[in-house]
Amino acid sequence: MKRKIIITLALLVVSITASRACDICGCGVGSYYLGILPEYNQRFIGLRYQYKTLLTHLGPMGERTPITADETYQSAELWGGWNFGSKFRVLAFLPYNFNKRESQAGDGTKTGLGDIAVMGYYNLFDHKGVVGERLLVQSLWVGAGVKVPTGKYEPSERLAISESPNNFQLGTASIDFTLNAAYDIRYNDMGVNANVNYKINTENKYDYRYGNKFTSNVLAYYKLRIANKVTVAPNIGVLYETAVKDVEAGKYEVAVSGGHSLSAVAGVEVSMKGFSFGANYQNVRSQNLAGGRAYAGNRVMVHMSVPF
Repeated sequence: MKRKIIITLALLVVSITASRACDICGCGVGSYYLGILPEYNQRFIGLRYQYKTLLTHLGPMGERTPITADETYQSAELWGGWNFGSKFRVLAFLPYNFNKRESQAGDGTKTGLGDIAVMGYYNLFDHKGVVGERLLVQSLWVGAGVKVPTGKYEPSERLAISESPNNFQLGTASIDFTLNAAYDIRYNDMGVNANVNYKINTENKYDYRYGNKFTSNVLAYYKLRIANKVTVAPNIGVLYETAVKDVEAGKYEVAVSGGHSLSAVAGVEVSMKGFSFGANYQNVRSQNLAGGRAYAGNRVMVHMSVPF
């Protein structure tokens, strides 16, 4: 038991303090925010919608210029999960992206299928007990995943905007891998949920490699039960993302890439028999993206799911 507690504490420390691990954090062609999963016993399927904004082509001091672009990234994502017994879990994500750019130099849009991702988890431990006459529940899932290049990548985009992040893409054209961990502890109706994701990117056939990316979030929640039929769980926490710089031709770092951001997160999850939904708002509190040449706005995510 002591060993399990040490592992759990180590994961929490990593998720809060990791500092140097892009697609610009949280926008563009990559986002692996999970948060609190919907409650399900065997499997679920649902939809997620995400809305994000990004300012690019900022001046050397981060100021707007005549060529500054306002970019909007929206995605409608089919997602689902499947438990195999009590030890194995698979999550899958199929996104459809809507990208929009507005600037004095001209506007542009890109719409289409994004990169499909699959993540597998193993239940390292699952413990239920009573402490002070109250229920204490803990679980730790660890695993790995793969992202396949199903989204369209346009190499001409990178050449056309060499002083702006290579973010305005539907996909990365590369096969990438993830390492994942999810921990949840609940004391009666009050709990803490933590997720850690490290994305390892490979070079695509156009000699471009997006920087490896670390994403983590910690959320505190409280479950309110209404008439024993509906559970409402407001939650609040932090989301941290960091990425190293992109690399071209195997050796040249891309100056306008990489960086980190820290966001405050507030949301609510609602579950009832046969249906769950939720939403959260991510308020960016601090950031340093692409050497100060990009600025991320606040984000919104809503989702619904059906167990079956």
